[in-house]
Amino acid sequence: MITGATKNKVDDIWQKMWEGGITNPLEVISQLTYLMFMRRLDEKEFEIERLEGLGIPQEHIFPQTIEGKRMRWNVFKDLEPEAMLKVVQDEAFPFLKSLNDGTPFSECMESATFGIQNPRTLQKAVSGIESLMADFDDHIGDLGDLYEYMLSKLNTAGTNGQFRTPQHIREMMVRLVKPKPGELICDPAMGTAGFLISAAEYLRARNDDGSQPMGDADWAAFAGEKGGKQQFSGFEMDQTMLRISTMNMLLHGVDMPDIRYLDSISKNNTIRGRYDLVLANPPFTGNVDEEDIDPSLKAIVDSKQTELLFVALFLRMLKKGGRCACIVPNGVLFRSNAKAYAQLRRELVENQKLDAVIYMPSGVFKPYSGVSTAILVFTKTDAGGTDDVWLYNMEGDGFTLDDKRDADEKHDDIPDILARWENLEGERTRERNEKSFLVPKSEIVENGYDFSFNKYTAIEYERVEYPPTEDILADLEDLNRQMVEGLAELKKMLGGDGE
Repeated sequence: MITGATKNKVDDIWQKMWEGGITNPLEVISQLTYLMFMRRLDEKEFEIERLEGLGIPQEHIFPQTIEGKRMRWNVFKDLEPEAMLKVVQDEAFPFLKSLNDGTPFSECMESATFGIQNPRTLQKAVSGIESLMADFDDHIGDLGDLYEYMLSKLNTAGTNGQFRTPQHIREMMVRLVKPKPGELICDPAMGTAGFLISAAEYLRARNDDGSQPMGDADWAAFAGEKGGKQQFSGFEMDQTMLRISTMNMLLHGVDMPDIRYLDSISKNNTIRGRYDLVLANPPFTGNVDEEDIDPSLKAIVDSKQTELLFVALFLRMLKKGGRCACIVPNGVLFRSNAKAYAQLRRELVENQKLDAVIYMPSGVFKPYSGVSTAILVFTKTDAGGTDDVWLYNMEGDGFTLDDKRDADEKHDDIPDILARWENLEGERTRERNEKSFLVPKSEIVENGYDFSFNKYTAIEYERVEYPPTEDILADLEDLNRQMVEGLAELKKMLGGDGE
């Protein structure tokens, strides 16, 4: 966990960037990401020099020239503002773009642009990052928490309508599907790679507490070592998000994830039956060009709506027995005026194993959006298996549901959700007027595969006793008498004033 003092340093750097004219939060994150990577490269070069000093041959990152030395963080960070801007803008950043060291970060730098034009702004950003990251030199693992805090300051959606899923929601979803060591995990609508990060942290924590120890092969897959399998995969169409997500993974100890620039629901995505686990919050907006949709998706759901096509994609990309936890807009749960929505719901119930529907309050994604959403949890079987479906009506997530999203521990259903998920047998005796209960498949079929919570909850009617009619009439007559007497008294008073 990062301290309040560290958060204050981040806030100060952020403020300096705004004062320098960089006000788009995504652009602020991008520029700081470039500078953080420059510092990280310099640290790697120091390690190479240390190993060389021990007589171990190494391949250098930077050219072994005067110019190469000048591009290193430890050199240019102490230059005067104008000289620093010239070196970073004309030498260090172009070198970063051309690095091509095989890492996901360098591969997505082609279209990057250096956006800090004010020398003083750059100097303040560099000195701020140096002070900030120096705090983590002895506990580098916490750099991931630092970057997560930086990402939490994003309050606008990306260019394709994607936005950051709150960390506590991601962590809840990860705990619902319980990743295992060595399992292949994918987010086909990656954004900032939050779900992949949460899955990685879940695995790391369970290795540390001994509940799910990881062997050498598991750790190799975790890091994505060359020549082996890569445990974490993510696809994204926004180059800015790609750079942010690769840095996020890097700072969380995943050096070589399988991260690609790819339109997941297009014909360019040919992946089938590869992953053990899919975690995602796909874009909900609009539809796509019908000619570009992969036919295998339309075989599952005949639609151009992205929220439907992505769920179909998850089914296609999962292995048999693979699990998925994904966020969908509420319309997916009940819309009946479009055949494709019912088609998808029927697919999940009849041909797969639908495990749970968790309904979230509409404020969970503020300030990005007030859309009402739900979490679908299902297992790919291609042979049915839906028995009882667990429904949970979340009323609070531990934060206020307005744009401020302040902490609100009194209204937090997440601990209850996770506790009840671990004991679904106990949900069989829950009354239908509770927040959660199990619904048999037959009842869902009878309701036309409608997943609306209100379709299955009990409606409580409260008996209200009214007094006899004659008493009500007597009360009305008394009120009328009082009004008449009051008007008469008012007229008398006005008349007296006029004398």
